[in-house]
Amino acid sequence: MERQKEIQLDVQWLGHRAYAEIWELQKRLLEQRIAAEIPDTLLLVEHEPVYTWGKRTDPEHLGAGPAALQALGADTFQVERGGEVTYHGPGQLTGYPICNLANLNCGRDLHKYMRGLEEMILRVLESYGIKGERIEGLTGVWVGGAKVAALGVRVRKWCTMHGFALNVTDEVLPWFGHIVPCGIGDRPVTTLQNLLGEAPQLDDVRERIVAAFRETFMAADRSPER
Repeated sequence: MERQKEIQLDVQWLGHRAYAEIWELQKRLLEQRIAAEIPDTLLLVEHEPVYTWGKRTDPEHLGAGPAALQALGADTFQVERGGEVTYHGPGQLTGYPICNLANLNCGRDLHKYMRGLEEMILRVLESYGIKGERIEGLTGVWVGGAKVAALGVRVRKWCTMHGFALNVTDEVLPWFGHIVPCGIGDRPVTTLQNLLGEAPQLDDVRERIVAAFRETFMAADRSPER
């Protein structure tokens, strides 16, 4: 069946912002998207230092614990997404799709949506000449066994919040050393800077993310790989 009209996507670059503010914004927009009051939306942000984790996170993966993480100068939040503990902060591009899955190429299929987010990141890496990969049984995107992008989402009434984080500069790396990132203790974390030999401009990465999101989820002749 041919797509009758291009899906509208409202892309919002929020700049450098605290996590709590954007978390509340996501929740408001999710309710509006469920009520069909707003179009599909992609929020992009560079957070102030913050550690977040889902409800099923092993406390041992929080390192010395929330108080110790806060003493490093980071905020800490337990949130309603899936997935384990991760870090967000300067030098990382974080994206939050607030979308109705029925509108996207993946349809109402959470597995396809997650694989689509991975495919989107793989396309961004490919645009830089980097060959990324998936690892069986693990969520995210990897290069040479090191994780460059993490995923964690929540879906309610087939509308999404939370999303993905792509490590851009090496500024993020020391922060991951205080936790067990995504609960995976035997694999390192990497960045685009490390892979390219120099740090790309965040604005450039942002443009590539938006283009890859549209191609992966909204192009009439494409659908995410299973």
